[in-house]
Amino acid sequence: MEYIQANKDEPADRSCVFCSILEDGSDEERILARDGHAFVTLAKFPYNPGHLLVLPTRHVGDFADVTADENSAIAGYLQRCVAALREASEPHGFNIGLNLGHVAGAGIPEHLHWHVVPRWGGDTNFMPVVAETRVLPELVAESYRKLQPFFA
Repeated sequence: MEYIQANKDEPADRSCVFCSILEDGSDEERILARDGHAFVTLAKFPYNPGHLLVLPTRHVGDFADVTADENSAIAGYLQRCVAALREASEPHGFNIGLNLGHVAGAGIPEHLHWHVVPRWGGDTNFMPVVAETRVLPELVAESYRKLQPFFA
């Protein structure tokens, strides 16, 4: 609730962080793959090491507005993400999903993004409950280094 309350009055015209990645290359070291319809990037604030996002290249916030070509590219990238993560990190499972709309949990509802979160048995602990923090055994830059060859 602290996060929700802190961000509820943000201006609607703020720039899209996902579009900014593509436009100015500010987070180029996080982009693993891209084409004219979709792209894959490492999450800036991962739930687990190797947490990936798959997004349409076009700024679109409603799933009903995704074109057939975008949908196909997104589905293909989701499969590639799972294959790359399996090979690079050997997770025991995955959470794959889209939060559609702010009330459904989308932190940035104006630009659709699918999460691909690798999971391991015992990957959660008491830290999020007790200390309101997550402990990740791998930096985003290290995840990029491990995964980038699978998208080259």
